[in-house]
Amino acid sequence: MYRRCGFRYEKKLCANGVARIAGIDEAGRGALAGPVVAAAVVLPEKFRHRRLNDSKQLAPELREEIYCELVAHPEVTWTVGIVDSIEIDRINILRASHRAMRLAIEALIEPPNHVLIDGLPVIPFPFPQTAIVDGDCISMSIAAASVIAKVTRDRMMRDFCGQFRQYSFGQHKGYGTELHLLKLHEFGPCPIHRRSFEPVAQPLLALEELAEIRSSPARRARREIGLSVPAS
Repeated sequence: MYRRCGFRYEKKLCANGVARIAGIDEAGRGALAGPVVAAAVVLPEKFRHRRLNDSKQLAPELREEIYCELVAHPEVTWTVGIVDSIEIDRINILRASHRAMRLAIEALIEPPNHVLIDGLPVIPFPFPQTAIVDGDCISMSIAAASVIAKVTRDRMMRDFCGQFRQYSFGQHKGYGTELHLLKLHEFGPCPIHRRSFEPVAQPLLALEELAEIRSSPARRARREIGLSVPAS
């Protein structure tokens, strides 16, 4: 369901004397390949944007357009933190996501007084924080971070597509789509695949699970509803 972002949390913090607030979000946590990318964004006090929302609710073309508007805005401060697949395998994806967030927030030239984080609290974290479930749908600061993180990562995956053309990373961005699983089964993992993720370690198992989903009774029933009955 579409929900318009606003500044409810930001205004409440400002009313309590908090002057500089950063929103933070990550992209790529559930992918099978490529990095996890986090962005930290500080919006100016009177910032307005009618189309900004959670990046997942935006069409790719609109998301790119909003990204360009955000990074070109002279009063929008933003940074990104990137953790690659090797580090993800070494420390696990949750810790890698949190590390990317800390890298992003620590890269801000002027540190924030408070951070709004999408999802659950990040512990430890170098600044006071408020964690907001579905924050990218609620907080304009987090939504801006979600767009910058998502577009940054998507561009990286398109670049990887040039190096590893057989995997079609430009189409699925490393997520576990049917196309990606088929390519993974055909060619095996490449250097940017996350070896600690089960579908990468066992690509055949992932394909078997896809086949089971396709042939499930509920799916077969939906197919049969549309069948015509031949005349006797």
